[in-house]
Amino acid sequence: IFIRHTDNAEEVDEQTFFYDPKSGGTIVLSALELMHEIVQKRYSPATWNIYAAQASDGDSFGADAGKSARFLAENLLPATRYFAYIEVPDSQEARKSSLWAEYEQESASHFVMRRICERGEIFPVFHDLFKKETV
Repeated sequence: IFIRHTDNAEEVDEQTFFYDPKSGGTIVLSALELMHEIVQKRYSPATWNIYAAQASDGDSFGADAGKSARFLAENLLPATRYFAYIEVPDSQEARKSSLWAEYEQESASHFVMRRICERGEIFPVFHDLFKKETV
C-alpha cells in the first residue's frame, strides 16, 4: 500500500507514489490515520503481519509532530511487527525536525529511525532496515 500526503493523505499506486510529485503544506497525521484506517478495514493484525516504512523530510505544521508521534505510539505500533522511519532533510546541515524529535522519544523495539543525506540513499537504507535476519 502506498500513501502520500501533503495537507491530506491519499492511497495511490506505486507509479504515482514515486513519480507524481505533489506539493503543499505537510500534515503527517493524515497519512498515519489513513494507514490505520486501511489496516483496520483490510489487514487485521490478527491475521496479517504489518510492516510499515515512512520516509519524510520531517516537515510538519504546528502541533502535528506531537499528535503524529502519539498516534503512532497508540495506534500503529501496537498493530505492526516493524515500523521504520527515514528522514531526508532538505540539506545536510539541517537540524533534526520536530517530527524526528517527537519520534525519537519512542522506545518500542520494533520501531527504528534513520536520517540520510540525499534521496538516493532511501532505497539502500530501506533495503538494510528490512533485510532478512539470519538466526
